[in-house]
Amino acid sequence: MSTLSQKAAAIRQPAPGNAAGTAPPVLSVRDVRITDRAGGREIVHGVGFTLVPGRTVGIVGESGSGKTLTCRAALGILPAHFEVSHGSIEIEGRDIADLSPAQWTALRGSTISAVFQDPASYLNPSITVGAQVAEVLRVKKGVGRRAARREAVELLDAVHLRDPELVYGQYVHELSGGMLQRVLIAAAVAAGPRILIADEATTALDVTVQAEILDLLADLRDRTGLALVVVSHDLAVVAQLCDEVLVMREGEVVEHGPTREVLHHPRHDYTRLLIAEHQQYGLEKYLAVEEDA
Repeated sequence: MSTLSQKAAAIRQPAPGNAAGTAPPVLSVRDVRITDRAGGREIVHGVGFTLVPGRTVGIVGESGSGKTLTCRAALGILPAHFEVSHGSIEIEGRDIADLSPAQWTALRGSTISAVFQDPASYLNPSITVGAQVAEVLRVKKGVGRRAARREAVELLDAVHLRDPELVYGQYVHELSGGMLQRVLIAAAVAAGPRILIADEATTALDVTVQAEILDLLADLRDRTGLALVVVSHDLAVVAQLCDEVLVMREGEVVEHGPTREVLHHPRHDYTRLLIAEHQQYGLEKYLAVEEDA
């Protein structure tokens, strides 16, 4: 049984007292407001959603809409001077406001993890990419050096990298952007997190590679019960991957609902504008598929 399959078996077991399919949320964001203390103004105005294992929530909006700040709040990595000034965020039922720095260190990677837009910025160019994945396993799971290497190769294989043994020994400059994103995903899921936040994870990739990464995320979700938060300015990404979507504008959620409902029956003018703008960039084919379903 592969590393990811073993994690899938563990994750898919229903919690005591809960029937399969009725698992409690792994992430709950309730009326979260984020304030810039330095500027004395509220940036995010009352965002809320819940996420259960095996499901995907999309957050879509233009740059500056507050979608990345919302996710950074869930990860406990808001920039300096920013704070959650109202509402609450719970991870597996625990309010993150009560977490100490040491507890956050233990939580990140093993319970909640993230993949960002520019993988090269998050990987050390002087260390082989495989060794970096193995280091996550050693730190977060406490496995020995030899076992970490073996599991790292398995993870590189699981994210569909050809010749994972070869890739293990390569450096950042030797890999393409799509390959680096796969390595970053392997590192992000190495410790078996329940939640993965993908923040514009496919933005810098060409259309073909973007589709492959989205398929990979869907595959990981379906095989392991991973709960996904997908942040994007691209409605086609949301249409392909997400069960529900929040549309954000200027820090406010202007529309929230099942993806199919929002895309086919938008209620807000801004959502209609986004759909009209994105139809020429690939959204129309997903809308057509939904219509035929």
